[in-house]
Amino acid sequence: MPIEKNTSAQLLYLVTGANAGIGFAVARGLAAKGARIILACRDRAKGQAALDTIAHEFPGAPVELLIVDLSSQRSIREAARTFLEKHPVLDCLINNAAVGLPQRQESPDGIELTFATNVLGYFLLTNLLLDELRRAPAARIINVSSKLAGGLDLSDVEFKRRRYDAIAAYSQSKQANRMLTWALARRLQGSSITANAMSPGPVNTALLQTFAPNMNGKTPREGADTILWLATSPDVAGLTNRFWSDRKEQPCQFHDEAAEEALWKLCESMTTEANKHLTVEPTNP
Repeated sequence: MPIEKNTSAQLLYLVTGANAGIGFAVARGLAAKGARIILACRDRAKGQAALDTIAHEFPGAPVELLIVDLSSQRSIREAARTFLEKHPVLDCLINNAAVGLPQRQESPDGIELTFATNVLGYFLLTNLLLDELRRAPAARIINVSSKLAGGLDLSDVEFKRRRYDAIAAYSQSKQANRMLTWALARRLQGSSITANAMSPGPVNTALLQTFAPNMNGKTPREGADTILWLATSPDVAGLTNRFWSDRKEQPCQFHDEAAEEALWKLCESMTTEANKHLTVEPTNP
């Protein structure tokens, strides 16, 4: 398929969870525009298969694979280090990867896995790449949230006290995604970086089947549409601290600065070194 002539062609985009579902549809859409893309994937074989598919459909598309397990803080730091060794600038970070788990599990760091992946994964990766985003003329951060959001309990984000429930764990993580977006947008005021959250709506992915196996949602391509628009359209240039769905700004009931700051501090404490923000220490030779 021919690559579109587009102003996105020289820009670098990093998409998490890019080997399947919405993430793959986003990466494919960016490839169609001639953008430079990094597929951030947990599974090397699946990531390589996605890269090969995009490269076959769009010959010459500048696509790379970055291996990262967003439930593992060590993996995130290693992936950030790998990125920094090759790329001094990042134009757009799309935090898309997410999990929904029927039973409570823990991450390699001993943290409840849904919160570790969906919240701390977004938080830590974003903070580690902020310097590279600052170097872009007009960088964009897009956090994929959901309309299925709510129930965040800052005193028990890991369901150690509450009875674990898959939908409750996922919903609180998606509320947290929005709140951290608002807290980040405040910190980026006066910079060249915008930060927005969005909901793709119900999309026919493995995640939807976990929660609603009989629901018929959008196609991944349809679910990716608003993300692609937020990532590339001049219509949203400079717009920040907003919640979007179907290319329209939506109200968000989770604007609460005190709660956002409490969540931010909690995420800092749970990622230990994240409060150093922008620095990734080199490994010893």
